[in-house]
Amino acid sequence: MKISEILKQREVTISCELFPPKKGSELKKAHEVVRETAKLKPAYISVTYGASGGISEHTVDMANEVQNRNGITALAHLTCASSGKEKVRQVLGELKEKRIENILALRGDIPENLDFPLPGQYHHASELIEEIRAFGDFCIGGACYPEGHPEAESIDADLDNLKRKVESGCEFLTTQMFFDNNILYNFLYRALKKNIQVPVIAGIMPVTNANQIKRIISLSGTILPQRFRAIVERFAENPSALKQAGIAYATDQIIDLIANGVNHVHIYTMNKPDVAGAILSNLSEIYHAGQPEGAF
Repeated sequence: MKISEILKQREVTISCELFPPKKGSELKKAHEVVRETAKLKPAYISVTYGASGGISEHTVDMANEVQNRNGITALAHLTCASSGKEKVRQVLGELKEKRIENILALRGDIPENLDFPLPGQYHHASELIEEIRAFGDFCIGGACYPEGHPEAESIDADLDNLKRKVESGCEFLTTQMFFDNNILYNFLYRALKKNIQVPVIAGIMPVTNANQIKRIISLSGTILPQRFRAIVERFAENPSALKQAGIAYATDQIIDLIANGVNHVHIYTMNKPDVAGAILSNLSEIYHAGQPEGAF
């Protein structure tokens, strides 16, 4: 099913992100992660395209495992920063063959020591979206940045770029992680003023270990509110306590989002079905209340 239809049919959706293995020898373990995540019955499961925007030959395999072997709608990521048009079309053909009809179109991070764009490459995600739209009947999503893309000249310029994505054929948007819901609410207000009216899915990262926090700061520079920093400082030396606190913080974020009308949430699980499961358990009545009759 297309994600655009899922978002119309369900008042509340909670979905999950997984990443594929780097090595073929790790596929068996990755498939087990898919099975455990599928048991949670998320609205859909997304599969990333590899670190730093690079090619992952296992993305299609994982998406196939999600959808055709476990019965959960798959959303395949597709990046273009390090992929020529020929490679992109090859992947699109593979996805079409597997009946994977949902794609998250991303430029991706530009690899170090690479002159970008090379001949035969896409400059922007909007160009990739146009290519996907021309290739076949896919439901296309895009990324958005509540705190602004780090390469954007300004928040306003970033929103203009986001509007171009939507005008190119993007049907829904998924946000980068954030830890202060007010940042998202302000972003949604600004986006609406730009007449960006496609569904926005809030990306939530449950932080469960101290190293994860350091990596988040170094990669995204996202703002960490005082309440979150206090949790980290208090429990940094106690892994089990920090994990429990991180799950609780993510749960509280999601409850606040849904209470304020942000009904679609995407959990960045880091391939930890137990963490996603704990959050969904905390939200069981809230999540089930937003589903159509017979969804479970």
